[in-house]
Amino acid sequence: MQQQHPIDNMMQTTMESIRGMVDVNTVVGAPVMDQKGTTIIPISKVSFGFVAGGGEYAIEDNKQKPVPTDIFPFAGGTGAGVSVQPVGFLVVTENQVKVLPAQTTGAMERMVELLPQLLEELNAKDEKEKKKNKIFGKTDSDLFDGELQ
Repeated sequence: MQQQHPIDNMMQTTMESIRGMVDVNTVVGAPVMDQKGTTIIPISKVSFGFVAGGGEYAIEDNKQKPVPTDIFPFAGGTGAGVSVQPVGFLVVTENQVKVLPAQTTGAMERMVELLPQLLEELNAKDEKEKKKNKIFGKTDSDLFDGELQ
């Protein structure tokens, strides 16, 4: 039976440790509910790296006899790093789903985030005005024609 190389054990141990640290619950956190029924789910960005290396070193023999390769001393090491960075929160209410960023963004990025909400509010206001004008019997064209003359 072939012996397992020491680097195999080191790599296996390191990978098991990484597997224990990084799972789906690290990226998408446990949901939290408030009294109003709003659910908040934390979202994170997880990055990790892994490195392993090693080598066998020959034994010098002054008599130049061949040395069996299975007695070479081995030196090696492994390392890993994990970074967890909060990205934002998924907020789920009865009527909508929003993503709230965890970090402050610039003014332009904030405008892009708020644009859908602004359009919804403008559409709702426009619909309200149309209903109001129908009640008084005037259409938009009647109002504009009267103002221009």
